[in-house]
Order: sequence, then C-alpha cells, then structure tokens
Amino acid sequence: APTKASGELILATTTSTQDSGLLDVLVPMFEDETGYNVKTIAVGSGQAIEQASRGDADVVLVHSPAAEEKMVAGGDGIERALVMHNDFIIVGPRTNPAGLASGASLVETMTSLAEGDAGFISRGDNSGTHALELKLWKAAAIDPKGQSWYAESGQGMGATLQIANQKSAYTISDRGTYLSQSKNLDLVISFEGAKELLNVYHVIIVNPEKHTKVNAAAARAFTAFITRPDIQQVIGDFGVEEFGEPLFIPDAGKPEPAG
Repeated sequence: APTKASGELILATTTSTQDSGLLDVLVPMFEDETGYNVKTIAVGSGQAIEQASRGDADVVLVHSPAAEEKMVAGGDGIERALVMHNDFIIVGPRTNPAGLASGASLVETMTSLAEGDAGFISRGDNSGTHALELKLWKAAAIDPKGQSWYAESGQGMGATLQIANQKSAYTISDRGTYLSQSKNLDLVISFEGAKELLNVYHVIIVNPEKHTKVNAAAARAFTAFITRPDIQQVIGDFGVEEFGEPLFIPDAGKPEPAG
C-alpha cells in the first residue's frame, strides 16, 4: 500500500456542503485514503474566502463566483477548479401567501415577496446564497433593508431554513440543503427553475507563495480527490436513494455550467 501522508488540512467551505451531509460522506473517505486529518470550517462562502485570503485555510470549497474570482485575481487563490452544481430555490409556507407562481419572472417573484404579507428571512451573512439574494433584489429594484417583512438570520443555511419554518416565512436556499432537511420542515418549494438560480461550486487552493503556512500538498490532494471521476460519481449518487434525485450534479472536467 502507498505510504499515507500525515498532517492537517484546513478546509474552509460553505455551510451547504456541511448541512446537506455531503462532507459527512466525502471527508472520511479522503482521510482514510490519504492520511490527512481534515479540519472543516463551514461558514458562508464570503467568510470562507476571507479566512482563506488571510492564509487561515489551505483550500476552499465555495459557491460565490464573483468573490472566488476576486480571490484568484488578488493572488490569494490558485488552481480554481469546477466541482459540481445544483440550484437555488425559493421556499415558503404551503399556503403560499405571497402568491408566487412558477411561470413568473424572477423580478415578478421578488416583487410578490416584497408586496405580500408573509415575511422573508435572509441569511444576511455575506454567503454565496446571500450574494445571490441581494442580486435578485437589485434586479427587481427593491431595497428590503429595514422593511417590516424582512429579517436577517446571520446564520447558515440549515439554521435559516429552521427560522423561516418557525416564522412561516419565505427564504432562498440551495436545493441540496433544503432536500436534506425537508423532513423537518413545513416549507415547500415556491419558485424554481430560473436560469439565474444556477448554483456552482468550485475548489480553490490557497496560494502557498503568498501564505507560507498553507499545506499546499494537502490542498492539492483534496482538489485531486474531489474532482476525480470515482468521487464525482459519489457526489452524483448522493441523495438519490433518499430523495429520488441528486443533491449535487458533478461537473469536474466539464464546461462551466451556464445560467
């Protein structure tokens, strides 16, 4: 058997990879195969990228394209690679008090959320999900800040879904986290399918030339692992047996998904 490595890999990642349960499958496989001990820090993508850009992580797995590109352009990240995608959905009470319609445009949908009586719970945490939400409000020419129907959780996706559930409010979620928690929620998918709701995940190695404490060997090992065909198959199979559909679509080696 090949000699295993030793040491720690610090993985800064979005909460959706943790809350969906995907990392509970992948991390033990990586540790058993390589010998590295993974320290996972699951926060919003923005916070994960900020942490990595300070040199306080070895590799990031996130879903905030503009922030990712800024990290690479600034020299803090290298070798950005496509891993997988799913999509964002708007979930809310079964009664659909805002009257969201599947055939409506996103501008019409965001306007209905603003004009309806139901509340909306934002992540409010500079995550990839939060960045997408703010982009949607801006496209609809709506400023939700300070509105009585709008609240920020300041927490991850799983916790935000629970708060929206408790308050019978709407929120935006990645599909993977929603499906993984749906049995504990009384929220349903209220709007889906718009091309703007594409949710793409990349892995980025923290630049060891700029941040000398980075374990570049471990980061490259993780990147090679998560983009490898057999592990991509594991990602593609994840959730199918329980939910009848994958929580993430594997993309490594394919063209960048287009929204």
